[in-house]
Amino acid sequence: MAQTLPLWSTARVRRLPPVLAVVAVVALLALPAAGDGAGGAHPADAASALVVLYCALRLVRDRRRPLTRTAAVVLGLPVLPLAVAAMGAVSPGAGLAGLGRYLQVFVLVPAAVLLLIRGRDDVRLLTWSMTGLAVWQGAVGVHQYVTGTGASYQGEQIRAVGTFGPQDVMGMATVVSLGLVCAVGLALGHAPARQRALAAGCAIALLLPLALSFSRGAWIATAVTCAAQLLLAGARRALTVGAAVVAAGVVLVGGFGAGTAMLQERVGSITQVTDSPDQSVTDRYTMWAAAAGMWRERPLTGVGLKGFPEHRDGHASLALSSGSETDGAGAGYRKQPLLSPHNMYLLILAEQGLIGLLALAGSWLALLVLGLRRLRAVRRSGAASGADCALVACGLLVWQLTDFAYADIGGPSTVLTAVCFGLAGWWALGDGGRDGGRDGGRDGARSEAEARSGAGASSGAGTESGPGAEEVSAR
Repeated sequence: MAQTLPLWSTARVRRLPPVLAVVAVVALLALPAAGDGAGGAHPADAASALVVLYCALRLVRDRRRPLTRTAAVVLGLPVLPLAVAAMGAVSPGAGLAGLGRYLQVFVLVPAAVLLLIRGRDDVRLLTWSMTGLAVWQGAVGVHQYVTGTGASYQGEQIRAVGTFGPQDVMGMATVVSLGLVCAVGLALGHAPARQRALAAGCAIALLLPLALSFSRGAWIATAVTCAAQLLLAGARRALTVGAAVVAAGVVLVGGFGAGTAMLQERVGSITQVTDSPDQSVTDRYTMWAAAAGMWRERPLTGVGLKGFPEHRDGHASLALSSGSETDGAGAGYRKQPLLSPHNMYLLILAEQGLIGLLALAGSWLALLVLGLRRLRAVRRSGAASGADCALVACGLLVWQLTDFAYADIGGPSTVLTAVCFGLAGWWALGDGGRDGGRDGGRDGARSEAEARSGAGASSGAGTESGPGAEEVSAR
């Protein structure tokens, strides 16, 4: 008779997928920000550091080569320029803080996510967790709008910010947008019809809290990304799904009366630059000009990490306001200083110069090119398995690169940025996009001899049958 393992036995715990550590980081973002959200580390940030440590310990225990040569080059490309920019910071403390943040978001956590994902089932688990987080934050945001307990917007406390507070008005918009991208990728895949229907329902439901976030950058990035996902899934499906999404958006937003007028005004302000733009638009373009001025002053190395606030006033015009005003959502009135240009590319250019921008943007562009090339190869092969993971990974990367034109890193939701780069790295650099990528496969669990003999095709819990079952790990 087979012996039943205790619920929390060591053997049972070891069978749990390592990606659950990353899922825990995502889940922690459902917690409210500490205090009034004015700053400080979020529990998800601390958990992401533990994920990196956990990944390192697993590599030592399993005696595995951490990354392929290509992955090490692509992910490690920004390290040296970041170190140079840290040495040019206004103070050693600011340099170390900036270096740690950049390494966390663009190098260490993405590499850990890439290594902890063992197959496409793990990707789907992580994708559903991000979708679930988006639904939760979106529900909180809609409740804030309906009850008038959100952040202040045009004198009314109606702006949906979720649990992130008024000091991080982009937090909920980022989470909801990424969850919507994940849901669209799952819906366009080849999973069972019930799962695809659930994902499509989540995507449609998330349109409302995204609209109520009043975040123009998130709207643009989400529209661009979803359009790209639809086109990558096929032109015919793009037309059908696109028409359904537009119809759903009209139905969801059309019944909000005064809210509709506010949304129309917000959308119109996107292109309203010279004809009486609102102060937020004026501040944004003024800070963009200030960042460009810093770059022209030091074109190769920039002013150093965390240097934008110190050099801002010397390059900004008098049109720049003293700060943005925040209120509501459980926090008191606060004048929040403008410490970044709200454009990731210009922030890198100002603080790290052309060397830093080429390194970071080159790393991101390599991920995008490799990911799209592997997605194209999957479509040409006619293999249905893994298409949803490809659309999610490529979609999240496209969203980040588009949103970086209107935002930069900062706040608790930045941890999700690191997770997105990790998912994109898994597809572009790991086993996800290779012919060797297994659905539900367990990298390192089988020897090369087992892979050559085909024994790996049928072993391992959670594996899927079909085209992915014949694939062999290239790692």
